[in-house]
Amino acid sequence: MSKNIFFAGLILAASGLLSPPIALAAGLIYGFTFVHPYHLDAKRLSKLLLQVSVVGLGFGMDLQQVLHAGQSGFIYTAVSITFALMLGLGLGRILHVRKKVSFLITAGTAICGGSAIAAIAPITNASEEEIAVSLGTVFVLNSVALLAFPPIGSALHLTQTQFGLWSALAIHDTSSVVGAAAKFGTVALAVGTTVKLARALWIVPMSIGTSILNKSKARIHWPWFILFFFLAAVADTYLPAFHALYPTLKYLGTIGLTVTLFLIGTSLSMKTLREVGVRPLLQGVLLWIVVATGSLALIRTGWIHL
Repeated sequence: MSKNIFFAGLILAASGLLSPPIALAAGLIYGFTFVHPYHLDAKRLSKLLLQVSVVGLGFGMDLQQVLHAGQSGFIYTAVSITFALMLGLGLGRILHVRKKVSFLITAGTAICGGSAIAAIAPITNASEEEIAVSLGTVFVLNSVALLAFPPIGSALHLTQTQFGLWSALAIHDTSSVVGAAAKFGTVALAVGTTVKLARALWIVPMSIGTSILNKSKARIHWPWFILFFFLAAVADTYLPAFHALYPTLKYLGTIGLTVTLFLIGTSLSMKTLREVGVRPLLQGVLLWIVVATGSLALIRTGWIHL
């Protein structure tokens, strides 16, 4: 029964009939109702599919816009990441969250959610339980953000550029940033995706710094898909001979993102929430609220802009 419903949801998500937020909501309903029959396979597939989908979305973006947003976004992300790291580690100490869990939640919030946690966890020698708690915290907040941000943006009358920038600075995972921005508009999608990828690049220096501090020899995971995203934008801008193909590739990227969000939703369950516990979740929530409200206030007052 659960397998049939899972595949039915997967087919619906891939059909284009569901928007990304609806696909996530459907996945969440499934995750809280059934025991996932393919939990590990879905996790691996969602990670790969997200990277391929981001590259596909690059075929619908102008390179000049990407470079402009990326250049400005790199500065903003550097400042926001530094602030989030200091605040997150401070909150973890105040709330007596285990040191490794606190660091992983903080790094996931500061940089790019599950991707940052997956890259840094082996370097810190984090246990499976510590990784699960950190990922669970981030997944819960990602789900909330994807569903809540578009209505908030509309209520506050944010421009598409403002919303894309806010999503990129305040939402953890790339998938949720792209999902929220895509619902808000095409300009929001372009800005959100580009600035978020600039933020994701900080995985590399963070991993190197963590490796040095922990004297770890663990292999550092390089976010190669970001390079292919920029190459896709180059093709869209400077190779007009293939313009007939680009809308199809962009559409496939959107479909891939929708399926990714459904798979992410199915991986969140009551078991995940129980594993997270109160203190790590409280640390993640407080840090996220400060980052989200602070960045929104700075964007609305014009201190952060593109």
